[in-house]
Amino acid sequence: MATLEIDCPICAEVLELTDQDRAELQVGDVIVCSSCHSEMEVTRNDGGEDFELELLGAMTTCPNCDEEFEVTAEMLQAAPMTRAQDGVEVALMTCPHCRAKFELELADDEG
Repeated sequence: MATLEIDCPICAEVLELTDQDRAELQVGDVIVCSSCHSEMEVTRNDGGEDFELELLGAMTTCPNCDEEFEVTAEMLQAAPMTRAQDGVEVALMTCPHCRAKFELELADDEG
């Protein structure tokens, strides 16, 4: 059984979809990343590699208070960008619940 691997646009977790999974998916269905809980809508499912998702909502969990929240485009625009100790570019996010600041690594959109 063939498996299509898709990288989550937020956390870069590999999402695996079997042929059976794909057969059950319709355009408009939503897939949720099991790692970061971001929601992606199926925008094309024509078989083979002809499959596309559009990001609906990026979810993350605050490492300080463990509350989950949606990372909006406005939050990302307002977040200063910096480099983590390992050299990876990260956004300095502020938790809307406890106001703690933490680094959020963004995955490359290139696929």
